[in-house]
Amino acid sequence: MISLLILIAGFVLLIFGANKLVEGASSLASKLGIPDIVIGLTVVAFGTSAPELVVNLMAALNGNSELVLGNILGSNIFNVLGILGITSMILPLKVKTDTTWLEIPMSLLAAVSLFFLISDVNYDGADFNFLSRTDGIILLLFFSIFLVYNIKVSQNGTEEKVSGRIELSTLKSILYLLTGFAGLVVGGNLIVRGAVDIALMIGLSERVIGLTIVSIGTSLPELATSIAAVRKKNVDIAIGNVVGSNIFNIFFVLGVSVVASPFRINPDSLFDVYVNILAGILLFAFIFIGRGRQLVKWEGFLFLSIYIVYLIIIVS
Repeated sequence: MISLLILIAGFVLLIFGANKLVEGASSLASKLGIPDIVIGLTVVAFGTSAPELVVNLMAALNGNSELVLGNILGSNIFNVLGILGITSMILPLKVKTDTTWLEIPMSLLAAVSLFFLISDVNYDGADFNFLSRTDGIILLLFFSIFLVYNIKVSQNGTEEKVSGRIELSTLKSILYLLTGFAGLVVGGNLIVRGAVDIALMIGLSERVIGLTIVSIGTSLPELATSIAAVRKKNVDIAIGNVVGSNIFNIFFVLGVSVVASPFRINPDSLFDVYVNILAGILLFAFIFIGRGRQLVKWEGFLFLSIYIVYLIIIVS
């Protein structure tokens, strides 16, 4: 019970911190004249990925490597199959801005890149699969390309408003940033402690705990942001938020985590990598090949059904 309370308290602090961080960062970005779509794909995506970053750094430094990869893959799978599945059942998600057209292939590239980086046994003849600091640097280099791309976008044109953004004074924006950061650090530490204790008590592996409880909990900011955007009919922000966060998770969050502490890959994690790639392929196919360049209700239902089957498989 104590471990569960610690986990819940961690999620509360983590989500509170992420919200304050996003509000402060978005307000500052607006004052700097950054286009709203770039804020959605970078600032908001970074803020909503901050929970994964903090939890992963805590787990990596504590040697809980299965929790690190499980959180990343679980979050990305939940983002596409869970969040986009739910939101597209509320309202069809149609891609409208050119930037998102490039983000979706890039998110699939991130999933495929991770597969090759961890396939040391198949392609390098190694005795086991491993993510080294070199692999982490490669991921961060991909992330730098993503940042340069968004900087270029910020120099061109104007886009629609970010849903729910509030205007703050510069001082208040900074205070929100500091408060959010503090909530993230404390909450992330509590989540790692609680998750590891619960895994030991109920006999589940750190991998499964990371893929389920931790990943869904750290993805709650993405879920809240996307649902709020859909309710305001800003469907492009909903897709951009999820896809941008997935790119951040693999290229930046995992890259930083691996540089901080390289780790060996659990063979069972290959299945999660395959599901992550499948989710990326389905999203790509439905948006680029499907009719109307949008996610409709039946596709959202399919996403959600696949996610539920996936959860049943990994928990059983």
